[in-house]
Amino acid sequence: MNEMSIGSIFITALLIQNVALFYLLGMCPFVSLGRSLKTAFGMGVAVVFVIVLTTAVTWPMYQLLERTGSQIIQYIVFIIVIAACVQLVEMLMERFFPALQAAFGIFLPLITVNCTVLFVSLKVTGVEALSYGQAVVYAFAASLGFLLAIVLVAAIYEKLELIGDVPKGLKGPGIIIVITGIIALAFMGFGGMV
Repeated sequence: MNEMSIGSIFITALLIQNVALFYLLGMCPFVSLGRSLKTAFGMGVAVVFVIVLTTAVTWPMYQLLERTGSQIIQYIVFIIVIAACVQLVEMLMERFFPALQAAFGIFLPLITVNCTVLFVSLKVTGVEALSYGQAVVYAFAASLGFLLAIVLVAAIYEKLELIGDVPKGLKGPGIIIVITGIIALAFMGFGGMV
């Protein structure tokens, strides 16, 4: 991916290799918060902020760890950075959006252990070895892809709730997983774009 243009990186991370629909990462927020469009959007925005901020901080830290031969502590350092970023988001939400923060409940602090956040940080530093600019673009696009996916799932779920035609056995998490699978199939169509 290192020779790819910024546009190609953006489209790939947003649509083709969507972290939620291609890699199936971060499913816990989908199942728990994918029932309300407002809550899903708020969680998606929080994840965007955390992923971009985390990547912007972890990329230079990884370069430092690599130069000093200390990559062995990379996971620990990344998790500490992620926890600090989530704490910052939580403090900002408590100050400016207390109702939204209350709606998240335990799920906002759980962004700390959301595999999507750690995945993006690890992918841009190690697997793909992107430049700083490419890494931040990838992080922004990947997190927007997560936001797009969770909002699509929540919008479809709300529409199904209005219709009321969901079989009893699929109500709740079951239908959310089915919706996610159908959206993932639709996103596979973007595979030939880049």
